[in-house]
Amino acid sequence: MVKRLSQVKPVDIPVPEGKTQVICVVSQLVGANYVKVVCTDEQSRVARIPGKLRKKIWISPLDVVLVELWAEVSDRGDVVYKYSRDERKKLIEHGYLDPKLIEYAGGTL
Repeated sequence: MVKRLSQVKPVDIPVPEGKTQVICVVSQLVGANYVKVVCTDEQSRVARIPGKLRKKIWISPLDVVLVELWAEVSDRGDVVYKYSRDERKKLIEHGYLDPKLIEYAGGTL
């Protein structure tokens, strides 16, 4: 039986696991290692950049990130991974990310 493209997982790209992770687009840098993100589940959240990622990667508006939601509060989370441009295209191709979400956050592909 042939798997549909939406059922095939992209190789070597972290995708959301369960309901605790969600793909988001950074809409604004808040400051003090916090960013505002617009998520694929149509919610706006505040995400924290943990210390191990803070010094290694730079996050700017319109970047696509993977956010791990906090258990206590549903409108906050931690940035787990930042997707590159090629990974972003693969996420769109496999149906994990809607290109309209990037336009809604204020940018283009």
